Amino acid sequence: MNHDALVAEMRTLRDQVVGVTDTAVAAVDGLLIAADTEDAIDPNGLAALAAASLGLARRIAAAALRGPLRRTVTCSSGGYTAVYAVGETAILVVVGDEGMNVPQLHVEARSAVERIGAILLAPEPEPEPGPGAVPAPESAYDPEGVLG
Repeated sequence: MNHDALVAEMRTLRDQVVGVTDTAVAAVDGLLIAADTEDAIDPNGLAALAAASLGLARRIAAAALRGPLRRTVTCSSGGYTAVYAVGETAILVVVGDEGMNVPQLHVEARSAVERIGAILLAPEPEPEPGPGAVPAPESAYDPEGVLG
């Protein structure tokens, strides 16, 4: 996973939607993967609670027989918190002020969730060798015992 690409995607969502103030990506078990939050927000606590809320919302959606859950939105006196499923293994948490454009968030988050899912599944990019780097020697792995 490319952490820089993940954070860039989270910041892009913040820039695209009026009122978005904070974002985080976590595993469905609540383990924080990345956060772009202000200092007043505990990103680990936010991730854990968001994962729990999404788990409950998935159970409610299943009980209501209305198909798989896509998102859950909490509206409070100071704004909104939206939690989106990123496949079956991760979540995207979006926090916004009372002026957040929630309909626009839902539109933009749909493609952001797809891109975040792809980033999470992609292997970590290999570091490029620096100047003067010496190539690694050929492997001496010899399962047949031919070399010695």
